[in-house]
Amino acid sequence: MNVVLVASYECGHQPFGLASPAAWLNEIGARVTCIDLTRTSLDEVAVAGADLIAFHVPMHTATRLAIEAVPEVRRLNPDAALCFFGLYAAANAELLSDLGASVIAGEFEPELVRLAAARPDPGPLVVSLAPQRFRIPDRSGLPGLDRYAQLEMPDGSRRLAGYTEASRGCRHRCRHCPVVPVYDGRFRVVQPDVVLADIDQQVEAGAQHITFGDPDFWNGVPHALRVVTEMHRRHPLLTYDTTIKVEHLLRHSRHVATLAATGCLLVTTAVESFDDDVLRLLAKGHTAADFDQALDLLRRHDLAVNPTFIPFHPWTTADRYAAFLERIAGSGLISSVAPIQLALRLLVPAGSLLLDVPEMAAVLRPFDGQRLVFPWEHPDPAVDELQAAVLETVTAGEAQGWSRTEIFAAVWERAGLAPGDLGATPEPSTATPPHLLEPWFCCAEPPAVRLGGLAPV
Repeated sequence: MNVVLVASYECGHQPFGLASPAAWLNEIGARVTCIDLTRTSLDEVAVAGADLIAFHVPMHTATRLAIEAVPEVRRLNPDAALCFFGLYAAANAELLSDLGASVIAGEFEPELVRLAAARPDPGPLVVSLAPQRFRIPDRSGLPGLDRYAQLEMPDGSRRLAGYTEASRGCRHRCRHCPVVPVYDGRFRVVQPDVVLADIDQQVEAGAQHITFGDPDFWNGVPHALRVVTEMHRRHPLLTYDTTIKVEHLLRHSRHVATLAATGCLLVTTAVESFDDDVLRLLAKGHTAADFDQALDLLRRHDLAVNPTFIPFHPWTTADRYAAFLERIAGSGLISSVAPIQLALRLLVPAGSLLLDVPEMAAVLRPFDGQRLVFPWEHPDPAVDELQAAVLETVTAGEAQGWSRTEIFAAVWERAGLAPGDLGATPEPSTATPPHLLEPWFCCAEPPAVRLGGLAPV
């Protein structure tokens, strides 16, 4: 059995979503080729000789890019079995099945093994949430870590960054989150010995920093602390970053010190909005005041924060957007916010819990099978124009190499705020905190500039 595993977009990380199933498939004697289309061109020889070609689709952008690759894959090999696996496979199961593909979501490794071993005809969606015993990911078929996003420090130095996952799923049911339609409030852990062995092999490959890609690292606090404590014992100079909900940071505040003591540099947290009404509609489980407390908590432990936002949604107004910018500036967060976060637009994919929100349903149009979203237009066209203008400003600033502070200032003026007012804000430092060089974004419609063909980055 020749199996080709394909990643099309994973936020600049070496794909765990290929390395993990590669280990399972190797175990049954399959010959596995891993292709990361963000770093290499499509391997035509491997595709032409494949019995099974499986695309990992963990997010919206990855799914759109994977679908773009299908015609070329079919031209090279019209007879291979096709499969899409990952969170967004479930959301788009009908469309992907129409391409003649099997569709797998949840704990996908055992199902991929069954598919490779049995070669069944493409069938309906399979969602498996059964706990599993993970294998140590096989990263040997992937480009080296030096080909992926690195961590940039405030002094401009860079650290080679690895990536792993200690858990999947989430205990919570935020309405805009793509994890919820699949896991529905459940999460599954990767056994600590597997996580640590994966970290060990990435350190041996040169990693100086590890990103934990869990939807929320503190869904299982004892598990997470066990992993980072042992990781720090083995690799005391290794740093890391995690994603943790605001409410978890506050509920488990006593453990923030452990993060700092074990090498954590950066915490990503999905703030989404400073408007409590919007946070309620999204079922985020925190308030704007809660974020202020969490920010103060992280700063007291010298941990950088990477707040993520969805500033454009049906409830945005020009005044609310201006207040959003003022809150970022007033909180001293200008250099902490990746510029793309200032322009993101709420994503409503198939299966989203937002479809059940009356305030959302009122503005939705029919599903767009090319964009893989339920499009929406703001009741005030001026807000959609503002979003387009902000995105244009961010894109132009990044293309010209502007700093985060310079891009923020340009967006500030584009939103109609007085330049002099920005100069009076309490931004504590012009130095950008530690950050990964490819910005993280999710739950928001990707800018068109993020999409492309098969050309490697």
